[in-house]
Amino acid sequence: MMKLLSVNVSMPKEVPYGDGTVSTGIFKKPVTGRVMLRQLNLDGDKQADPSVHGGVHKAAYAYPFEHYEWWSRELGRTDYVFGQFGENFTVEGMLEDAVRIGDVYRIGAALVEVTQPRVP
Repeated sequence: MMKLLSVNVSMPKEVPYGDGTVSTGIFKKPVTGRVMLRQLNLDGDKQADPSVHGGVHKAAYAYPFEHYEWWSRELGRTDYVFGQFGENFTVEGMLEDAVRIGDVYRIGAALVEVTQPRVP
């Protein structure tokens, strides 16, 4: 059974990269209370590069909390917080081997449909 652990949002920020800067919306932070999920994103959230993120089929990104433990071991870190991997929904019980394109989930008053894996 799927459980929503956290809803996370961020507006794009400029960050140093190589010899310049890039705009990214990956630095999501948990919100308290309800947040409106709209056709293109959640209120308070925006994708920095709409050529690869966002749109009606990529309005929100879910990531399973079960993977946090693997990353903790892999990178030797224990300071992870919800939204760490740029996800809008930190979920439990939605591992890739059990979720299928076309699956529909209720999150609050919204019905969300799995449309594709996250890329890049």
